[in-house]
Amino acid sequence: MKCPYCLYPESKVIDSRPADDGQRIRRRRECMSCKKRFTTYEAIESQPVIIIKRDKSRQVFDRNKLLSGMLRACEKRPVSLETLENAIDEIESQLQNSLEREVTSVTVGEMALDKLRAIDEIAYVRFASVYRDFNDIHSFLDELNHLISNK
Repeated sequence: MKCPYCLYPESKVIDSRPADDGQRIRRRRECMSCKKRFTTYEAIESQPVIIIKRDKSRQVFDRNKLLSGMLRACEKRPVSLETLENAIDEIESQLQNSLEREVTSVTVGEMALDKLRAIDEIAYVRFASVYRDFNDIHSFLDELNHLISNK
């Protein structure tokens, strides 16, 4: 690691500790030449997951967009923000751990529906009504009957 003061190319690590809930490592370093100390952070490099939308356009996965949709479905329901963030963490982790760098929005939507089904059935139905774009009451009833039969 290059010293930010004298640009000497070598330094030694004096102290290491986890930062950001274990997502990064904070390292205290000392320059081998000028002896000044500085801090660096080390993080896992993650590849962005690209979402292929229904219209075939592509965009980078945005957890805030997914959170927004799930929050709307959970409006006035007894579901905590922490519960939703944990669900989204699990979805994001599944996406990052898969070998696929491009995933369809349908896949992400189904993952969100699975999480919401376990969290709150009303939120699940609300999310499904928008996500699956119910055109009439019969398709809505079919989804409700499917939910009841799987219970």
